[in-house]
Amino acid sequence: QVQLVESGGGLVQAGGSLRLSCVVSGITFRFFTMNWYRQVPGKERELVAKVNSGATTQYTASVKDRFTTSRDNAKNTVYLQMNSLKPEDTDVYYCNTVLLSTSYWGQGTQVTVSL
Repeated sequence: QVQLVESGGGLVQAGGSLRLSCVVSGITFRFFTMNWYRQVPGKERELVAKVNSGATTQYTASVKDRFTTSRDNAKNTVYLQMNSLKPEDTDVYYCNTVLLSTSYWGQGTQVTVSL
């Protein structure tokens, strides 16, 4: 079955950096667009970044020039490098992919940015 496992979250001071990883199994990873979402309780999940099979990336405006997503097809892994972190980046971050109209999610990893 399709599995996505995130890691790399934690507590960091404002201005700091974190790198999230998401290891994927159960699909031919290199063919799939990989998405990063974030969510706080009570709010809608927000698409933060995505990388397609050709490694073309897109970002939401609030993270552009601070976050970078990339993929390593040999490791079935997608990354989210987060720099210049702000308190408003505090959220649970999820990786996601869609297979045959079914959306698959990782378990989420907490990112907390303190002042």
